[in-house]
Amino acid sequence: MCSASIKAFKNQEYQQLKQQCLQQRKLFEDPEFPASDKSLFYSTAPPGRIEWKRPKELCEDPHLFVNGISSHDLHQGRLGNCWFVAACSCLALRENLWQKVIPNVKEQDWNRKSPEKHAGIFHFRFWCLGEWMDVVIDDRLPTLNNELIFCHSNDRNEFWSALLEKAYAKLAGCYEALDGGSTAEAIVDFTGAVTESIDMAEGKYSHDIIEQAKLFEDMLKVQRRGGLISCYIKPMSSHDFEGQTVMGLIKGHAYSVTAVLMMSLEKKLMSCTKSKKLFMIRLRNPWGKKEWNGAWSDESEEWKNVSKAERKKLGLMVENDGEFWMTFEDWCKNFTDVDICRIVNTSLFSVHKTWEKKTMRGQWTKNTDPLLNRSGGCSNQKATFLQNPQYAFEVKKVEDKVMVSLQQKDRRIHKKEGTGDNLVIGFEIFKVEDNREYRMHTLKIQEKVATSTYIDNRMVFLKVFLKQGRYVLIPTTFSPGIEAEFILRLFTDVPSKLRELKLHKPRLRCLDIVCGVPQRVSQVKIFSVEGLPGQDRHGGANPYVIVKCEKRKVQSPVQHGTVNAVFNTQAVFYRRDVQKPIVVQVWHSNVFSNQFLGQVLMTASPGDPKELQKLRLRGRGGREAEEMPGHITVMALSSDDLAEL
Repeated sequence: MCSASIKAFKNQEYQQLKQQCLQQRKLFEDPEFPASDKSLFYSTAPPGRIEWKRPKELCEDPHLFVNGISSHDLHQGRLGNCWFVAACSCLALRENLWQKVIPNVKEQDWNRKSPEKHAGIFHFRFWCLGEWMDVVIDDRLPTLNNELIFCHSNDRNEFWSALLEKAYAKLAGCYEALDGGSTAEAIVDFTGAVTESIDMAEGKYSHDIIEQAKLFEDMLKVQRRGGLISCYIKPMSSHDFEGQTVMGLIKGHAYSVTAVLMMSLEKKLMSCTKSKKLFMIRLRNPWGKKEWNGAWSDESEEWKNVSKAERKKLGLMVENDGEFWMTFEDWCKNFTDVDICRIVNTSLFSVHKTWEKKTMRGQWTKNTDPLLNRSGGCSNQKATFLQNPQYAFEVKKVEDKVMVSLQQKDRRIHKKEGTGDNLVIGFEIFKVEDNREYRMHTLKIQEKVATSTYIDNRMVFLKVFLKQGRYVLIPTTFSPGIEAEFILRLFTDVPSKLRELKLHKPRLRCLDIVCGVPQRVSQVKIFSVEGLPGQDRHGGANPYVIVKCEKRKVQSPVQHGTVNAVFNTQAVFYRRDVQKPIVVQVWHSNVFSNQFLGQVLMTASPGDPKELQKLRLRGRGGREAEEMPGHITVMALSSDDLAEL
């Protein structure tokens, strides 16, 4: 990670502060996050007389890690942040990920041989809205009766989880700001991952075996490629929160998924041994206790059908340590929600699929001028929806899988003022004209092709297959008039040219003085061409469409081997002379020379949009009146006064 790409939180530079402390021979005390009640709570009373102690005051030989880092290391304390502890358990599984969050472990750790090199200062890194933030803390930790009151490790002299939690609490404003949250949000803060939240009931995973198999395959792929997964059971009411099911699972409680695999199940039948693969999943309760007590729980009979070698390979431990196995089918039936955090591969050197990533930072901002307002709310707000930020992108392939992640800025730091809840956000995607370069002001022709869920999560994710063409993505808050920052990430197979549309119409040029200023904006959409003459030996053609207007043109992709071509080609033109027709030509693509198949001339009076219609193709030049075989289906011209925009 390039140091230039890392920002110092509160402008506190770790190395500079550490050197100052070493020179002055004193331990660091953080003025930005003092050892006082205001760093602990903003509305809740402390559970007793809190004392802030350094690890050296709690044990003789403190370390960040004892025998390495493990998902078994940490336990939740007296704070409702099981989601954070579950995220830490997930993080501990991936060395390449936790090394970014906990940098330079050896340099930061205590050194028994050189205690003078320890200055009581640590730093951790978090991914905050597209940027890595370096957070400095001192090592004073809140204790009660000489015990850590929040996150802690199994070993009394291991402190990575407690110090990481303190740095995260500093980023959020105080420890209480971590009371309640999402495991997926913490994982994204640790990794910059792209998160997909899945409602198990909505996806029919509890009873549809085919959908279960698809989900298992997806999760297995995510895990093998370095992703992280968590899950929970949604409580039916506030009284149900942290209630226990008859099978020992805790409701409203985040579990980390520590393994997804196919297990060999051996069964002796006469003299032969047949092997069967079973879909399995391993989970961990952040409490470090209270496990699943159904099939494949630690001491269940089912494990007798698994060889000792397989059990050793799986690391099966028969003890109440909070980690347990389930069949994937049982997991689907018992859990209601899962968060899949993908580490999207954008490397040029990889045997796995790589993605092209494009990132845009943006803001929803209020303004009384409709042309300057950028907080229009969702599409329910018809009068203001198109006042939101707009982003154009291309799909170059005939069809491409597109992944979109919209993330709002973390608002937990405002919890003290009572405004720390996430905003309800989402986005819409429209198929637009192939030559659109300016903001949309009307939805007369544009087709809505995708809508994300609108939800009060920090991140909203959507996977969608889109056909070739140009699209406009509009991120919004649910209600208008709300100001906030966001980051938009788009992943495609080939470069998407994602960019923000800022201009409302073409800028005036010197040529406009001579040729005239554009007065109208006109839109046209080509749906299909039918009844074309065959052009190849199989009786088909390779048709494409060209739309022309005042020396500008838009060309569609070629449709191969057909006399009835389906198009979804749109064009928009800023016209100086609305009396001149827009020409729609149909051509046959040929290796040697393209062949003209016919055209239609389209005119429209200002403000007189026509409906979907079929027009006969005609010749051109000297054959202007001659009808050609076939006809074209067009969403006829719509014209809007530029002054209205």
